[in-house]
Amino acid sequence: MAGSDWRRLDESDVHVRPGRGSRPRSKLRPEHADATAAMVVAVDRGRWTCAVDADPDRLVTAMRARELGRTPIVVGDRVGVVGDVSGKPDTLARIVRVEDRSSLLRRTADDTDPYERIVVANAEQLLIVTALADPPPRTGFIDRCLVACYAGGLQPVLCLTKADLASPDELLARYAELAVPTLVTRHDEEVREVVETVRGRVSALVGHSGVGKSTLVNRLVPDAFLATGAVSAVGKGRHTSVAAVALPLPGGGWVIDTPGVRSFGLAHITADDIVSAFPEFTEAAEECPPGCGHLGPPEDPDCMLDEVPEQRRLPSLRRLLASRAGLET
Repeated sequence: MAGSDWRRLDESDVHVRPGRGSRPRSKLRPEHADATAAMVVAVDRGRWTCAVDADPDRLVTAMRARELGRTPIVVGDRVGVVGDVSGKPDTLARIVRVEDRSSLLRRTADDTDPYERIVVANAEQLLIVTALADPPPRTGFIDRCLVACYAGGLQPVLCLTKADLASPDELLARYAELAVPTLVTRHDEEVREVVETVRGRVSALVGHSGVGKSTLVNRLVPDAFLATGAVSAVGKGRHTSVAAVALPLPGGGWVIDTPGVRSFGLAHITADDIVSAFPEFTEAAEECPPGCGHLGPPEDPDCMLDEVPEQRRLPSLRRLLASRAGLET
């Protein structure tokens, strides 16, 4: 550079070569407008079995696209898939989108565990399968399932099995005020009422081991074991008795069989989540002092739910709240 030309330079004249990785990454992601709609029917070790257009005869195996990161994808999710959706052996598609969920059944391992587990998505109703005897009914478990339904947007249905061993009257009376739909079955009769309840809908089943849930699924879905094996085989997985799996119903619709659970933790659900399912109490709950658990005296002496004129369902509501708080009644 000749003479005093350097005096006329400023920082805009200097070109700095960017270092490796200094280029900002775009936040834009492909829209995948051509993605094919599908429903997740099974999950096994990083592979998802999907029914294209919710058609049980068009099963494909898919992996989660990198842009989804750790987005949870569960049985019942409606997703968009791209790539090879032929379903031929050794083919693999990609899940690029998870649609908004209409409902979500969640639980934690116990009431102190902060880790939330999604059991199933987009189910319209949850059949809470409970034996009337052998093993005896556990009302605390039923109450907790009801809480999860109300908080997650599912319609609860109480399904009582083994009515040939014990009368359902006492249990029916306990839940009469909640107006929960109830089905009663026995091993020596057809399950026509259950068939009508699940036909054309997406229904999940939950229950302890030994209550007859698997027997009920086998009666709803002919060759359920074979159907489960076919779903699992798409992803080269094992028999999914330890994971949720969606099975197509002969009359249309799906039944989602969930694994037997020992506990149904509710650490992720607040008292207000439960009260919101009882419209007659929601306005009064807003007037309660901060931190009110709505249990009433002595735990919550200033709870405003006691001021509501219509008290018919308050005992049932508080029983659910107590169950959620770990105070089984």
